[in-house]
Amino acid sequence: MAFVEKKLPDDAPVIDKALNWVDSRFPLTKLWNDQWGQYYAPKNFNFWYIFGSLAMLVLVIQIVTGIFLTMHYKPDAALAFYSVETTIMRDVANGALVRYIHSTGASAFFIVVYLHMIRGLLYGSYRKPRELVWLFGFAIFLCLMAEAFFGYLLPWGQMSYWGAQVIVNLFGSIPFIGPDLSLWIRGDYVVSDATLNRFFAFHVIAIPLVLLGLVAAHIMALHEVGSNNPDGVEIKENLDADGHPVDGIPSHPYYTFHDIFGVTVFLTLFSTVVFFAPEMGGYFLEYNNFIPADSMKTPLHIAPTWYFTPFYSILRATTSEFLFVLQGGIAAYVGLIWLRSQLSFAVKSGIAALALLAIVGMLPGMLDAKFWGVVLFGGSVMILAALPWIDMSPVKSIRYRPDWHLYVYLVFGIAFVTLGYLGVVPPSPLRERISQVCAVVYYGFFLLMPWWSAMGTFKPVPKRVTFAAH
Repeated sequence: MAFVEKKLPDDAPVIDKALNWVDSRFPLTKLWNDQWGQYYAPKNFNFWYIFGSLAMLVLVIQIVTGIFLTMHYKPDAALAFYSVETTIMRDVANGALVRYIHSTGASAFFIVVYLHMIRGLLYGSYRKPRELVWLFGFAIFLCLMAEAFFGYLLPWGQMSYWGAQVIVNLFGSIPFIGPDLSLWIRGDYVVSDATLNRFFAFHVIAIPLVLLGLVAAHIMALHEVGSNNPDGVEIKENLDADGHPVDGIPSHPYYTFHDIFGVTVFLTLFSTVVFFAPEMGGYFLEYNNFIPADSMKTPLHIAPTWYFTPFYSILRATTSEFLFVLQGGIAAYVGLIWLRSQLSFAVKSGIAALALLAIVGMLPGMLDAKFWGVVLFGGSVMILAALPWIDMSPVKSIRYRPDWHLYVYLVFGIAFVTLGYLGVVPPSPLRERISQVCAVVYYGFFLLMPWWSAMGTFKPVPKRVTFAAH
């Protein structure tokens, strides 16, 4: 195709001429219109739909503040702690502010992402045709967990050092490859300078590059199939004479100003935390992390940052006694699949064989509870990826599901928050039992979803989006 540049009048504004020059060589305006300017979004977005934009904002905040922090941070075991607590916090102008913005931003990122995922659960945003959108989002969540884990060690304080030591040692419980895998992750036989250097490289370069690519893929996949809405109605099925959705509006200027208002509220709350409570009582910045790492002195209570604790609690709840509960649960679940599932005989047989191996592996003298704790820990995260295929509800949105479905979500949410709280407090026999009950509730929510999600009397879904208060 021959190169063609649009002719503009001689008296056209300079900015129009510059934009025309760029558009003839790069599809800048087309990208803006396709991805936002003329992207038609449902009219009935509510409060829950602000968190995707806020996640983008926090990502930018983390990248910008991270760049400034790396200018003064020393990835050296002898200098790392003092480069943070002395150089950045005291010697560099506004260094403490940048550090607190970054540390608060890490927690804010997970708060926003968790709320974004709750919206997906409530309104079925993972259902067809948005399965790939959900999978890209799930991969972003995994990257965030990896990014937070690698960054957790960098301050080289007591909690970051020992927290990393405990988490890396968990990989050692994997049969056959565990010890070598732990050694490969650390780069040494203990958490040391080699570990710090490789964690720094992953935190600053490798994971952010992957994360940016996944964010771009997530947005492109979303805009390809269109956004979901609180009613779960596909607005692309009702088009006007111009081919635009009748129940859609251009994202700009409507949702641009809608998001600006949400960003203003968020930045107000965010700034309040940064200036008045950056440590948030030890939840955002642990007090032990203001003490230099000491390999000879173990803290009384080692726990990861709050956004890992729901999954960490499941790991900690997996004891030898709990394995007997798991064995009974696995046997009952396989029986349920055989009696109530429409899967083929071959698939059922494969599931039964895997279940039998797991039950045998949990017997005394076989694989220990630590290994199964790691399995449940990893499985509690990975099971989120299966949501598009285990939710059998005939409708997407919670609005048109049976009323009791909402209580199922509430029980799941309470169990998840309880697991998160129990993960930051010292263990006790009572807390261990509560964690085990919550772990059963957590897994039961997902594993039983193919059945409970299709049960009950469902309300009729409208053909067009509604604006009723819910």
